[in-house]
Amino acid sequence: MKAINSNKAPKAIGPYSQAVEVDGFIFVSGQLPVDQKSGEFAGTSIEIQVKQSLSNVRLVLEEAGLSMQHVVKTTVLLKNMDDFVKVNEIYATYFKEPYPARACYEVARLPKDALIEIEAIARR
Repeated sequence: MKAINSNKAPKAIGPYSQAVEVDGFIFVSGQLPVDQKSGEFAGTSIEIQVKQSLSNVRLVLEEAGLSMQHVVKTTVLLKNMDDFVKVNEIYATYFKEPYPARACYEVARLPKDALIEIEAIARR
């Protein structure tokens, strides 16, 4: 197992790597909508937060020499499922067909009270 950590993406807020690579698969830890420069959320709206979470996923993948087109599966955790349509609209701009497999869940609470967190699995 090889750890992947990008200085361009927010640091992990616990004892975990931003991503790990095993047998050509890259497992990207859940990315909160934190702006790396400020250490704070990029904004308070779901639109801004989903863009930042997906940008953070992209930055970690780029550190591994990959792009969003290498993603085969994502998991989206939402504070409010009412945001599902807005998330889909923005999510679709980060991926091309064939889209990765995905699961989406509404959860009771996310770290730092985020509105969204996104994790991904990519393959070389």
